[in-house]
Amino acid sequence: MLRILKINQMRHSIFLSLIATLLLPLLPSCKGGNGSVFSESANKSVELSYAHNLKLDEFDGFIRATVRNPWDTTKTLHTYLLIPDSVDRPSDLPEGTVIRVPLKNALVYSTVHQSLIGELGAREAIGGICDAQYIHNPELLQLIADGKVADCGNSYTPNMERIIQLNPDAILLSPYENSGNYGKLGQMGIPLVECADYMEGSPLGRTEWMKFYGILFGTEAHANGMFDNIEKEYKRLTALTDTVSYRPKVMIDRLYGNSWYVPSANSTMGRFIKDAGGSNPFDGAGDAGSIGMSGEQVLHEAGNADIWILRYGQATDKTLHELASDSPIYGQFKPLKDGKVYGCNTQKINYYEQTPFHPHWVLKDFISIIHPEISDPEYRNRYFTPLKP
Repeated sequence: MLRILKINQMRHSIFLSLIATLLLPLLPSCKGGNGSVFSESANKSVELSYAHNLKLDEFDGFIRATVRNPWDTTKTLHTYLLIPDSVDRPSDLPEGTVIRVPLKNALVYSTVHQSLIGELGAREAIGGICDAQYIHNPELLQLIADGKVADCGNSYTPNMERIIQLNPDAILLSPYENSGNYGKLGQMGIPLVECADYMEGSPLGRTEWMKFYGILFGTEAHANGMFDNIEKEYKRLTALTDTVSYRPKVMIDRLYGNSWYVPSANSTMGRFIKDAGGSNPFDGAGDAGSIGMSGEQVLHEAGNADIWILRYGQATDKTLHELASDSPIYGQFKPLKDGKVYGCNTQKINYYEQTPFHPHWVLKDFISIIHPEISDPEYRNRYFTPLKP
């Protein structure tokens, strides 16, 4: 009897093993969720020398773009799986948001990215925009007026009905800390591309994100070539100031309400000052990109600055007299007394659209202001010019 029982147990064990063997290939993979285990071994990584919040890895049939959370660098903000629309979807995908590339009908929130996409030769892929009031590009404005590009309203409260009608293949937007799942927008099933390039701490770091956007819009070679040229020019300009013996103290911007946001060493503006051969009075102010201070704090640290560079937006160009009347504290700063204030009127000049992906243009302006003795005497500043009396 005991022998028969053992034989039955053995048969039962063999039967269960056989069933497990047959069913194992059919079980969903916990890695990719589509039937097979994903291998983490990338064919190669796209070289990124400056961007810290982006990683691009090439696999067979797709590129994985990993966006690091700029507010908690131990975490990932978003992972994208960029699959060419000319190939079948790979069967062993890892976790991530699948986007078929190149994009053909994108909703692009920011004028910065609208401008870049146009430069990359993919303006026809912009199906919709937000914040039309900030767009300066005449070609894009005409397309909006003709109804060929949908105006989806304000980026903070977009027109959901128009977005549904547009049915974009992706939405490019700028994330913010604790932005969550973007409410109704995140429930539409449309890939949301979180453009965290603005959180990079260096000019070339942000610019290098154009390689990612080039992949998204099928202009990878154009984007890579464009970045290489910008990098080369930026490094050429920086080399001009490597051996300067005197570094003038430079202060940036002005009060907004009760706060004056000054650039730390780990900020784009802080890096511009350094690379242009200047001295930033707030280099040691902290690790954040910009630090909010009171006017009195800024006066204490930078009251004796040599140069004041600021951005403002208004119908007419600001004068030294007008700046002095804007706040009683401004008149106490040495650059205003000396007439060494340089401004960019962003309401009249296309600063915010152009400069994020053309940092060499800003650097060239800064060098001409801080070290005119080594600047090209024929150069005329693109953005920042002296404030008139």
